[in-house]
Amino acid sequence: AEAPVAAALEAAFPEAPSEQDAAIVLNTAAGNPATAVLALRWFLENAEVRSKVILYNVVFKVLRNRRRWSETEALWDAMLRDGVQPDNTTFSTVISCARACGPPGKAVEWFEKMPESGCSPDMLTYSVVIDAYGRAGDAEMALRLYDRARSERCQLDPVICATVIKVHSTSGNFDGALNVFEEMKAVGVKPNLVVYNTVLDAMGRAMRPWVVKTIHREMVSQKVQPNRATYCCLLQAYTRARYGEDAMIVYRKMKDEVMDIDVVLYNMLLSMCADIGYVDEAEEIFRDMKSSMDTKCKPDSWTYSSMVTLYSCTGNVPGAEAILKEMAEAGFKPNIFILTSLTRCYGKAGCTDDVVRSFGMLKELKITPDDRFCGCLLTVAADTPVEELGKVVDCIDRSNAELGTVVKLLADRKASTESFKEAARGILSGARGVVKMPYCNCLMDLCINLGQMEKACALLDAALQLDIYSNVQTRTQTQWSLHLRGLSVGAALTTLHVWMNDLYTTLQSGEELPPLLGIHTGEGRNMYSDKGLASVFESHLKELDAPFHGAPDKAGWFLTTSVAAKHWLEAKKSSELVAV
Repeated sequence: AEAPVAAALEAAFPEAPSEQDAAIVLNTAAGNPATAVLALRWFLENAEVRSKVILYNVVFKVLRNRRRWSETEALWDAMLRDGVQPDNTTFSTVISCARACGPPGKAVEWFEKMPESGCSPDMLTYSVVIDAYGRAGDAEMALRLYDRARSERCQLDPVICATVIKVHSTSGNFDGALNVFEEMKAVGVKPNLVVYNTVLDAMGRAMRPWVVKTIHREMVSQKVQPNRATYCCLLQAYTRARYGEDAMIVYRKMKDEVMDIDVVLYNMLLSMCADIGYVDEAEEIFRDMKSSMDTKCKPDSWTYSSMVTLYSCTGNVPGAEAILKEMAEAGFKPNIFILTSLTRCYGKAGCTDDVVRSFGMLKELKITPDDRFCGCLLTVAADTPVEELGKVVDCIDRSNAELGTVVKLLADRKASTESFKEAARGILSGARGVVKMPYCNCLMDLCINLGQMEKACALLDAALQLDIYSNVQTRTQTQWSLHLRGLSVGAALTTLHVWMNDLYTTLQSGEELPPLLGIHTGEGRNMYSDKGLASVFESHLKELDAPFHGAPDKAGWFLTTSVAAKHWLEAKKSSELVAV
């Protein structure tokens, strides 16, 4: 209330306080904005004030820090009634308060009022408004304002550069973000910690971990001390890009410096470890989480999901089951992601009855099988012995009757290829885009494992017509190539079979082959096989006595000349080209 505030100030200042005294007292009222406004009134009436706007600005900052927008607007009206003209500091404070509290366009609205009061925006004001435009989703206007600031020869500073980098990053223009970072250094503006953190975050979002490493090295060389936010940006960038070694270095650095690591960061690390097979590292992280005294670090359902996925990828059934038990003891129920990973683990280990049991858990927990779970069952079916295949097919049929029909037609040697192709086309055309290729890959693996090459070729034809596989074959005047990267072993062998037949048909028609023929498998580990596709193909091509050999200067490529290919193709009958 006004009376006790006035009484307290009168007791504290028996003589008229100075303007500096007033500013100090008003700043101490930061925790109670209403009191600050009442104290301002008293000081304006009783203090020796040379510039009233200074005291108004102090209280505006108090209101901004407490995010009191309605009080800010009321104080603005009172200031104008008092005949006090706002200055640049007033506007930048009110605009930043509007950005923090009001709707996105409110800060811009106040920015447009500056010319009416005879104020010209300085770089700080530009920075606040550019950020406001960025938050409002108007990146174009934000950058136009930045260009305007530059054209008015406003001195660039780290604040506005960090703001513009953030606007570029938020709108997905990562090249623009990097250009601003390089531009500021070129004109002599030294990046500070905020700028470095902002550009590190942008490059992490852009999935450019090599740029992140370069910027971090520059930061260290410039003796800018990283903080927790820096390490979080590094950790997010490296885990997203699956830079396992770099991510673990950052993680251990954070541990050594006793920095706060919350469950979100832990889970990002564990997800990366699960994807790249870092078993020892994941177990270390999981132990650290459980031993932490901070409740923000304790494992949650995503933590357990990553650990089950990790053990599933290696077929470690005891490890996956132990995590599942521990999860239940912690009060968490398995979700669809965990049961999908557990099913994959049992399938990888050849435990068909346990696959059926894990499928039964879905019904117990009232969980509906989704596309990914059905895809997991297809993967398991592709590796299941013929004598136990019916158990897995029954699970597929109960999860998705239409998909079950496709698998039954595939496995039934009496079923026609055409009926299988039409059923497969129906399920693939209706499936979500993200699962179409995995479904195709798994179904072709199953075709190959069951010796159903004709059905595999029909499925490949349907997939090509539906544009599920694109640019599998490319042709130039000098080289014809087969691109198999991303395909499962069965899909790749099927595609090779069709390509070899196409080459044979080309020769039979009298057309000449180009000087060079190539097969591109990629060089990484295949997600559908324990081995890389390149090593599988190397063995397979040797079995065929095909004249394709690994290119010494092009990893993941097998090449041959037209002369060698023609001689080999003519020595074989088309039906004998590929023996799987």
